Amino acid sequence: MLNAAEGILLCVVTSEAVLGVLGDTFIALVNCMDYAKNKKLSKIGFILIGLAISRVGVTWTIILQGYIQVFVPYMLTSGNITDYISYIWLILNHLSVWFATNLNIFYFLKIANFSNSVFLWLKRRISAVFIFLSGCLLTSWLLCFPQMTKILHDSKMFQENISWVHQQKNYFLINQSLINLGVLLFIIVSLITCFLLIVFLWRHIRQMHSDVSGFRDLNTVHVKAMKYLMSFMILFILHFVGLSIEVLCFILPQNKLLFITGLIATCLYPCGHSIILILGTKKLKQASLKVLQHLKCCKTKGNLRVFANK
Repeated sequence: MLNAAEGILLCVVTSEAVLGVLGDTFIALVNCMDYAKNKKLSKIGFILIGLAISRVGVTWTIILQGYIQVFVPYMLTSGNITDYISYIWLILNHLSVWFATNLNIFYFLKIANFSNSVFLWLKRRISAVFIFLSGCLLTSWLLCFPQMTKILHDSKMFQENISWVHQQKNYFLINQSLINLGVLLFIIVSLITCFLLIVFLWRHIRQMHSDVSGFRDLNTVHVKAMKYLMSFMILFILHFVGLSIEVLCFILPQNKLLFITGLIATCLYPCGHSIILILGTKKLKQASLKVLQHLKCCKTKGNLRVFANK
C-alpha cells in the first residue's frame, strides 16, 4: 500500500504522462493532417511526427514499468514481461532521443548563422547530417541489444538469489551504463546544439541594440526562443536524471518514494517539451487555439441547451 505522499506523487506522475501523451498526439495529428492536405511531408514535419509517436511510446512504457514496480514488483521477476518492456523501451527511447537530436540540429542549422567553416559546411549538407545520425542510431541498436540480452539472461539465472543484484552493484551499474552509451552521443549533440543556438540568439540580441526601430518586438521573439531552448535543456537533463534514479532504485533497499520521484523527473520531459513545441511553433499554436475555440463554442452551446431545457 502507498502512503499519502507516495499516492500524491503517483497522481502527479500520471497527470504528467496523460498531458504528455495528449500533447504529443496533438503534434502528430496536426502534422499528419498537414501532410494529407498538402500531399507533401517536410523534414520538420517528419521529425515532429516521429518524435511525437516515439515519445508517446516511451511515456506509456515508463508508466507501465513504474506501476508494475510500485504495485506488483514480483511480475518483473516472473515470466517474460521484463524482456518485452526492456526491448520496447530500448527501441523507443533511442528513437525519441534521435528525433529530438535531429530537431535541435535542424533548428540550429536553419536559424543560427556562424562564420565558422565547419558550420557552413554542415548548413549546406543537412540531409547528409541526418543520414549520418541514422547510421549512428542503427549502430547504437546493434551495440545495445546484445548488452540488454546479456543483462536479462543474467538476471534470470540469478533471480532465485534475491541478494544477487545488491551484491553485484558495480556489475549492474556498468551494464546499465553500457546500454545507455548508445544514446550518449545524441544527448551530447542535442545539448551542444541547443547551447550554441542560445549563444547565437544572445549575440544577435546584443547586436540589435544599435537598431532601435523594431528592436523591441524582435527582442521579445528572441528572448522567448531562448527561454524555450533553456527549458528544453533543463527538462532533457531532468529526464535522464530521473532514469538514473529509477536504475539506482533497483540496487538500493526498496524505496517507493524515491522511485516515484524519479518517475516524476522522467515524465517531465515528454510533458513539458510537447507544450514548448506547441507554444513555440506557429502552426501548432494556431491549431491549438482553434481547438480551444471549438471546445469553448461546444461548451457554450451545451450550456445554452441546458438553460433552454430548464
